[in-house]
Amino acid sequence: MPLSSTPVILLGGPSGSGKSYLANRFGNPHLPLDEFYRQISEDGRPEEFPRTGYGEIDWDHPDTWNMQAALNAVGELLVQGHTMVPNYSIATSSYTGHREVHGTGGPIIAEGIFLSEVLEPLRAKGINVQAYYVDEPALLTSIRRFIRDVSQRRKPVLFLLKRGYALFRAHGADRETYRAKGFTIMPKAQLKKLLAQLAETSR
Repeated sequence: MPLSSTPVILLGGPSGSGKSYLANRFGNPHLPLDEFYRQISEDGRPEEFPRTGYGEIDWDHPDTWNMQAALNAVGELLVQGHTMVPNYSIATSSYTGHREVHGTGGPIIAEGIFLSEVLEPLRAKGINVQAYYVDEPALLTSIRRFIRDVSQRRKPVLFLLKRGYALFRAHGADRETYRAKGFTIMPKAQLKKLLAQLAETSR
């Protein structure tokens, strides 16, 4: 079956930058690609997941993410109008089930922390893709992320502190990686207006 002409909007950026909020508000549908994290049971089968400098699994490394499954989900949504997405538990690093996401004719907004990896493969398939990086200040993003992760008990607090510091230091370099891979860098407030306009014109 041919691909739908429905545009796919990628929202990249660091954890805590507001990607999920924007996609959930303006996506029609919202496709959360972070749900395609690999389960911890896959670690060492056959290869070990990458580790941080402090010895923990590096969940911010794309090798802990199933990129092919994420790409397949985007393709299925465009061709079939629906796809299955795992319910990924960050606290247990495992799936707790699956749910179906349906396309409803509007722009598909896919978001996640590894989207710099998928822009080129999606365009190579002939998919109409627009790609944006949610540009928020590093300190604000770090504080928002830490409060959210602690309140949701995603990981032990010591792990969150170590991870948060590492992400804070890498913030600027990660933004430039997205820029180099073809993403438009845009402040959250400006991007919010743009997505609202796109959602309105698709009705």
